Amino acid sequence: MRGMKETLQLVKPHARLRDSYRGLVREFKDRGERLIPFPLEFPHDDFRAYLATITACERGEGLPKGFVPHSTYWLVRGSEVVGVSNLRHALTDSLRVEGGNIGYGIRPSARRRGHAVEILRRTCGRARELGLAQVLLTCSRSNTGSVRTIVSCGGELRSQAFLPERGEVIHRYIIETTP
Repeated sequence: MRGMKETLQLVKPHARLRDSYRGLVREFKDRGERLIPFPLEFPHDDFRAYLATITACERGEGLPKGFVPHSTYWLVRGSEVVGVSNLRHALTDSLRVEGGNIGYGIRPSARRRGHAVEILRRTCGRARELGLAQVLLTCSRSNTGSVRTIVSCGGELRSQAFLPERGEVIHRYIIETTP
């Protein structure tokens, strides 16, 4: 695990890893999985336009109604994008119910190697840099992998609720970002 941490980097999206990023999205789709975090749904055929969209979102420009500024990061190992995280800079009432400050996803072929813990830990560090003393994360109670990841990064269960539109119970965790 120690060597893995040394070779992983949390970076902003860039064109050099375009093909690897597209491969990550394709893996999610090929397995019929939801694209999480939501920026994985952004069109990326025109990669310059995709990068411009990601940058504009971070600055809070051109956001749909009800959205907040958010930053997207890639967890990279060598030349492979192994994960994507999204950090929302603020919370709306809706995000307090479901979504929270951070969403993340790991490439299906790169799972069970500690990448989820690393991307969450490092994204919490970026939240701290933005001045967020704590972050909210939400996940389905049945998503045991995410529950373990959040708890291992210091997440404390604060509440849970049944969401009829999803037909499942959602857990809400707080992670303190200050050391």
